[in-house]
Amino acid sequence: MSRIICRFSCGAASAVATKLTLAKYDRDRVIITYSDPGSEHADNRRFLDDCARWFNHPIEILKSDKYRDTWDVWERERFITSARGAPCTGLLKREPTYAFARPDDVLVFGYTAEEKDRAASFRRQNFEITLETPLIDAGLGKSDCLAMVERAGIELPAMYKLGYQNNNCIGCPKGGMGYWNKIRVDFPETFERMAALQRKLGPGSSFFHDKKGGRVSLDQLAPDRGNHLKEPNIECSLLCHAAEAEIEAA
Repeated sequence: MSRIICRFSCGAASAVATKLTLAKYDRDRVIITYSDPGSEHADNRRFLDDCARWFNHPIEILKSDKYRDTWDVWERERFITSARGAPCTGLLKREPTYAFARPDDVLVFGYTAEEKDRAASFRRQNFEITLETPLIDAGLGKSDCLAMVERAGIELPAMYKLGYQNNNCIGCPKGGMGYWNKIRVDFPETFERMAALQRKLGPGSSFFHDKKGGRVSLDQLAPDRGNHLKEPNIECSLLCHAAEAEIEAA
């Protein structure tokens, strides 16, 4: 019998997707995994432990045996990011996950109702994988998931409370100008460390482009550039209550 693999990411959406999956399947079939990139906020471990108690199910932590964290990847590979993506994702998350995977696994991702296109794209590009998206099936959006986690008595991860839209690593190279200006304020040491790494690796390591197509490094980033969205509005729709009723019934 195939395994049901819940990809828990220490985010609210993946937490609710996991909880719904545990209500749907025999628990003996469900495995919850967390790919630890080593550079997320320290509060994520507290959130992971709180969720494990909510799930009443263990979480298996997957970690690279080659790289310590994102900084180790960027410094050793001498490459931070490009239009094709960032190497840290592949080396710290995908590789440990692939090593753990079996061909007949059923994967559960926390795509929300706002991310139907992302889920459809994943299915097109990975047609050999069986993917389940319980949040989309239940019509649950990001704000629904945030509210459900809070109502379960679980304190949201620190990065959400600081106003970030996602619980990614501190100093994600995929973030925009507004994101990095927020990092400049909230985590100045991280901002300066990345600026120093860009200086070391050269102009090709800059994340941003100006209107003329030239690259803009963090050293050149004006503090008023970008428009990072403020903390998500935590509210709950009727679909939240329907999902919670399904969990209770199970």
